[in-house]
Amino acid sequence: MLKKTSPMLFLLQQIRDEAHRTAITYHRKLRIKKNVRSALDDISGIGPAKRKTLLKHFGSLKKLLEATEDTLNAVPGLSQANIKAILAYIASSQNTG
Repeated sequence: MLKKTSPMLFLLQQIRDEAHRTAITYHRKLRIKKNVRSALDDISGIGPAKRKTLLKHFGSLKKLLEATEDTLNAVPGLSQANIKAILAYIASSQNTG
């Protein structure tokens, strides 16, 4: 048993508190990351890498939603199936919004 005023007890409490702080911070980051979504997540066949490529090429989601088939063909790494899925998404977003 350690005395309540023992430096060793104080050190162990600090280690415990730091471990808890680290765990809580990590879980908060996970929770935030899970709740953040992109409109591009709804497009079938578009994963994180292609989403990043599209946003880098067009600069914004607004410009992507204004894209035509020709401008999408200029994006490296997109298949015809991806382009059709994106165009279908653009058409459906224009009809609803």
